[in-house]
Amino acid sequence: MNRHDTDEYDADDQDGAAHGSGVSGAAQERTFAPLPPPQGRGFAETWWGRAWLKSLEDAALDSEQVRSGRRLARAGAVGAVSVRPGRITAVVQDPDRTTHRSDVLLQELSADQWDRFLDMAAERAGHIAALLDREMPPHLVEDSAAAGVELLPGMGDLEPECDCGAWDHCGHTAALCYQVARLLDQDPFVLLLMRGRGERALLEDLQSLGVDPADGSAEPVGVDAAVAYAAGDILPALPALPRLPDAPGIPPSLDTETPPAPGVDAGALGFLAARTAVEAHRLLAEALRDRHEQHPVNGELTVSQDAVRLAVGRPSGAVLDRLAEGSGRSREQLASAVRAWLSGGTAALTVLEEEWRVEGEQLARARAALDSAWDEGERPALRAAHNRWTVVGTGSQLRLGRDGRWWPYRKESGRWVPAGRAALDPATALASLEHLAAEEVL
Repeated sequence: MNRHDTDEYDADDQDGAAHGSGVSGAAQERTFAPLPPPQGRGFAETWWGRAWLKSLEDAALDSEQVRSGRRLARAGAVGAVSVRPGRITAVVQDPDRTTHRSDVLLQELSADQWDRFLDMAAERAGHIAALLDREMPPHLVEDSAAAGVELLPGMGDLEPECDCGAWDHCGHTAALCYQVARLLDQDPFVLLLMRGRGERALLEDLQSLGVDPADGSAEPVGVDAAVAYAAGDILPALPALPRLPDAPGIPPSLDTETPPAPGVDAGALGFLAARTAVEAHRLLAEALRDRHEQHPVNGELTVSQDAVRLAVGRPSGAVLDRLAEGSGRSREQLASAVRAWLSGGTAALTVLEEEWRVEGEQLARARAALDSAWDEGERPALRAAHNRWTVVGTGSQLRLGRDGRWWPYRKESGRWVPAGRAALDPATALASLEHLAAEEVL
């Protein structure tokens, strides 16, 4: 995981004298922002992430609590995760919006165990190089075990604590473990921090033993940054970035004494200018944040699609009627199209309006996804009609896009309307729909 791409606080810099002393730095802590629902069935894609979950699933006395935790994690109910030596913590929200602080404890390595791990790592620089690449090779775990140091938790090593009062793993602590498995997939240093040492502390300990984790790397390409900076006159100074305005600009008023030219709708023109200002403000904000998220507008839009995009600005009166007419929809249909656009742009619009027969390889993949998305006995009863699967007896529906993604829909006033973003896994899409329904009940 690129740590600059994660909304994360890292207090490794504060552990000071704890390095190399065998004392776990109490100030070592990393906090990860809540993760979106997982795209796909599995919560762990790496072998070490799956080993983490196995220790949970093998030790939990109530398998239903484990399944409940998986559903909560799939619905995005786990808040920010705090990781520190011996403990992980998060607030987990039930479907009724009740929140619980949940902790899972893992035994820290002793000072002697850390010394043995460091000695082993100093002899095998490739292990540390793999960790720096956010990989955990099996030989690292095997060599650590041979040195008497167990890195991955075994059965019963994950000790739960939750303010819901459960004495064993509950759905909240299980959900936390499932979320942490995703963090471990991205960065195995998270596991080492739980065992007592953060990345910075570990690398400084290795350097104190005379080991340079960068040894063996290829000769750097380019010019040293200090040399380039000292030259000073290689390139002219760049101008300062512009400040982002607090709000989009206000377009010129068209309410003048001079009547508009024949055929010019002043109200529609004013709305179009206002939407252009909003779009320019959004693009500038993204550029200043150095974010490169894909905008839902991909390629050239049809007149109908562009009318929906403009209707996101919530026009009223004659402008709304004109956009509805231009899109070939009624006002009610345009409102559904706007909801689809907000959830996924042109792809979501296509799923809203296109009903197609799923056949051949696409049908086989869809059936496989449905069969594997739920554990045995958990899959809801589904009635299929072309690319739409309706949950029997409910107002919930899944629609399959031609790109293989599943879109949640629900019935409102007798019509099926978009209810969220797509997921690669049908259970994830349906769980997000159920979570939304639970929130609206309250």
